[in-house]
Amino acid sequence: MNAPPSSIVTPVLEDERCPTGVAGLDEILHGGLPRNCFYLVQGDPGSGKTTLALQFLLEGVRRGEAGFYITLSETKRELTKVAASHGWSLEGVPLLEMSAIEGLLRADAQTTVFGPSEVELGQVSALLLGELHRLKPVRVVFDSLSEFRLIAETPLRYRRQLLTLKQEFAAAGSTVLLLDDKMETEGIGADPHVLSLTHGVIDMEQLSPDYGASRRRLRVRKLRGVKFREGYHDYTIARGGVRVFPRLSPAEFRIDHRPEPLSSGIPELDAMLGGGLDRGTTTLVLGAAGTGKSTAAMQYVVTRAEAGERGLIFTFDETRGVLLNRARALGLNFAEQLEQGRIDVQQVDPAELSPGEFAMRVREGVEAGAQVVVIDSLNGYLNAMPGERFLNNQLHELCSYLNQKQVLTILILAQQGLVAAADTPVDVSYLADTVLTLRYFEVAGSVKQAIAVVKKRSGRHEKTIREFKLESGRGVRVGAPLTEFQGILGGVPVFRGSPELILPRPDERNEP
Repeated sequence: MNAPPSSIVTPVLEDERCPTGVAGLDEILHGGLPRNCFYLVQGDPGSGKTTLALQFLLEGVRRGEAGFYITLSETKRELTKVAASHGWSLEGVPLLEMSAIEGLLRADAQTTVFGPSEVELGQVSALLLGELHRLKPVRVVFDSLSEFRLIAETPLRYRRQLLTLKQEFAAAGSTVLLLDDKMETEGIGADPHVLSLTHGVIDMEQLSPDYGASRRRLRVRKLRGVKFREGYHDYTIARGGVRVFPRLSPAEFRIDHRPEPLSSGIPELDAMLGGGLDRGTTTLVLGAAGTGKSTAAMQYVVTRAEAGERGLIFTFDETRGVLLNRARALGLNFAEQLEQGRIDVQQVDPAELSPGEFAMRVREGVEAGAQVVVIDSLNGYLNAMPGERFLNNQLHELCSYLNQKQVLTILILAQQGLVAAADTPVDVSYLADTVLTLRYFEVAGSVKQAIAVVKKRSGRHEKTIREFKLESGRGVRVGAPLTEFQGILGGVPVFRGSPELILPRPDERNEP
């Protein structure tokens, strides 16, 4: 049954890696799978194993490498339908399906010398090796081991046949993907017979949160002798196939830089910030609902856009239309910068996005040239991804990446309560290099807003509290330090000065 290795001509390939053709996966694998090896791809039903395998073979077709798909679990018609759903054609990919094998088995069904399982397994292996010698494929997909395991019946015969196949495929110079359903054998989550024979293992999972769309993630459990990016990585399946979102590794983008202050366009606010927010830092804007957090961030984005820098706003809480209307009412030059492509607004739909996919959107924006990134708000970010256990860690990685890429990052976080702001839903102040806090306070029967810089790691800043005001047609205004007040941050100030220290009302035309 076994053909000698010398009977197969091994193709010579200059590249030692075999790119998978799956967006993001090759980045995790640092270029692709090492060639001429056995790999196990295991996962839950519906996790996308077959789709990933087809992408692997079609990438080979694109590169002029012969492929071979062995299917014991699906018919050629089913595979063609899967490919068509992604806009692919399987022309140029030879398929050996179960019907051909069953035809061979039926021809020898009357044998009485050997047991049926022994005859079946031997015939299946002989047929596979015969096609291997004929096609000499560079890439092979074996779908699936579950059916092969049933044919073998005993673990010993199953392992021996796998070892034989491994040796023959290695002699042919083939890179092989073995597809299998996820098992829970002996608590290790994989078939131990396969784990010891394979060069690498890729786990694919489909998770069902309490609310929202299913989440999918994968990890490279094992890859002998080469470096890869460890941990879980989110992925999606859409028209076009599997797309993986590699977990960010900020250390890969580490560079040395000097802080460079960026002006907000408001002299008083720049004075509070010691010249402005610094490039390559993260700023947290904290306050109750309606205090002007989003507008303060929008002011920065518009000012930098007018200076020729691109801005990117991710909005979880507001629609693009509401954002445009608010900017127009305040007199901010937002719509014009949006039309000219200096500002991009991406509305994030709740419960439809994984943290990994969101991080990839941010990364793509930065690679496209964005120099200011606003996430509005962290409350929406947390609510859009319920059940995710490590959002703080993922947010930390994202902010670190943006800092390394010299991006000014502005995070918006709403506090509970209105007049006297209470606790926040998450403590991320440790992530921020600069913290701006906005508060309501009461003066002479009217509600006003105040702004203070409570933290700035990258340089000096004022420790004063100033009035913060949003005026129709005039935008953001910041007043002089409120030196005659006490208790502003508590929401119940005591006023001991002159009324001239307060910014005039909109109907008072005196300049501040």
